[in-house]
Amino acid sequence: MRERDIAVFSGSAHPELAAAVCSHLDVPLHPVRVDRFANDCLEVQLQANCRERDVFIVQPLVRPVQENLVELLLMLDAARGASAARTTVVMPHYSYARSDKKDAPRISIGGRLVADLMVTAGANRVLAMTLHSPQVHGFFSVPVDHLHALRELAAHFAQYDLSNAVVVSPDLGNAKEAAAFARLLGVPVAAGAKQRFADDRVSISAVIGDVAGRDVIVLDDEIAKGSTVLELLDRLRETGVASVRVACTHGLFADGALKRIGSQPDVLEIVCTDTVPVPHGERTEKLRVLSIAPALAEAMRRIHNGESVSALFDA
Repeated sequence: MRERDIAVFSGSAHPELAAAVCSHLDVPLHPVRVDRFANDCLEVQLQANCRERDVFIVQPLVRPVQENLVELLLMLDAARGASAARTTVVMPHYSYARSDKKDAPRISIGGRLVADLMVTAGANRVLAMTLHSPQVHGFFSVPVDHLHALRELAAHFAQYDLSNAVVVSPDLGNAKEAAAFARLLGVPVAAGAKQRFADDRVSISAVIGDVAGRDVIVLDDEIAKGSTVLELLDRLRETGVASVRVACTHGLFADGALKRIGSQPDVLEIVCTDTVPVPHGERTEKLRVLSIAPALAEAMRRIHNGESVSALFDA
């Protein structure tokens, strides 16, 4: 990859991940100046030449989500104004993907609206990882390369004796991804029967599948407040499982969720990736954070060179 043809920038959301990606690409991470005016408005300046270059902007939408979103939109506008040949949003976590359907009267569908905002601001394509639901891919009117972290997670769990293991999805909505993960590990799969009443209030009435006496690996796409995982743990204990490990792609761990899950004596390990930054003050000795920087870097290299990204998952 020729350095002069590519320009990588990072917003404020996760500069450590952007630096790791650039290290794998062997290109510099260019600086971005972000100023705030007296009236609280943001101003962004990309501090490297973008003219006729392939620009990548790394910015997961994490807390503060609205600040990071506006920062991303301004960076996109700046790249377009600087005559970038193409601008790709590298968005390891798309928080608005949870707003993906009209399940109540007069409710907004933020996943589609924010996708439109990015395209309007200047995004030519999007590189995302583990979107909350498949239909979110279709909210974008530009090409989307949708990665997942199942290979990285599977490589981690392959170090254990899996002869008695089973993968458990907390709900049927994530069962397809859990089944794919189980196939990578060569183990069976089960799922919880979940009903959500509020953002932090869920009920799991039963676990569908054989989990009694098994070593359980709970797999979810993201863990925010942890209410779903804690509810599932109650059902698993009732069936008498042998051990529990918890895995997810996006370890958001809001409102002390990491400590609540980590304090459960039967949870041996919590595994996530670095799509979002995990606050050091929230960490527990049970936490393992896997890097998805190599996967993002390889996808970016393939996008830049006009190669297949889907071929990454053919194996």
